[in-house]
Amino acid sequence: MRNAIVTDKAPKPLGPYSQAIVEGDFIFVAGQGCTNPQTGKLELGDVRSETKRTFENLRAILEAAGSSLDHVVKCNVYLRDINDFAAMNSVYETYYTAPFPARTTIQAGALPGGIAVEIECIAKKGTR
Repeated sequence: MRNAIVTDKAPKPLGPYSQAIVEGDFIFVAGQGCTNPQTGKLELGDVRSETKRTFENLRAILEAAGSSLDHVVKCNVYLRDINDFAAMNSVYETYYTAPFPARTTIQAGALPGGIAVEIECIAKKGTR
C-alpha cells in the first residue's frame, strides 16, 4: 500500500507531489533543495552550503518515514554546474559511511529557483 510522508521539518511541496512515498519496503524521497522548512525561503549560497541544507531536508523526511540516511540505497544528484561536483561531493561524503549508496550525478542546467543542487533518494525502511 502506498503512503505519503508529510513533515513540517522539511519544505512543503510546491506542486502536486509528495515529500516522499512509502511503497512496500522502500521510501522514495522527492528531489530536495536548499529551502529552509521553517521560513519557506531558499538558502542560496555556495554549493557546499546548499548541499548541507539539502541533506538536512532529506534527513527530516526519512526520519518522518521511520528511516534514516543510513538506509539510503540510491541517490540522484542534479547540479546546476558539473564543475561543482568536487565541492558537492565533499559534503555528500560526510552524510554516508561505506557501503555508500549507488549514485548518479548529472548537470541539470537550470534548477528551480536558481539553486545549485537538488538531490532525491530511495531508502529502505529501517530503524534510525
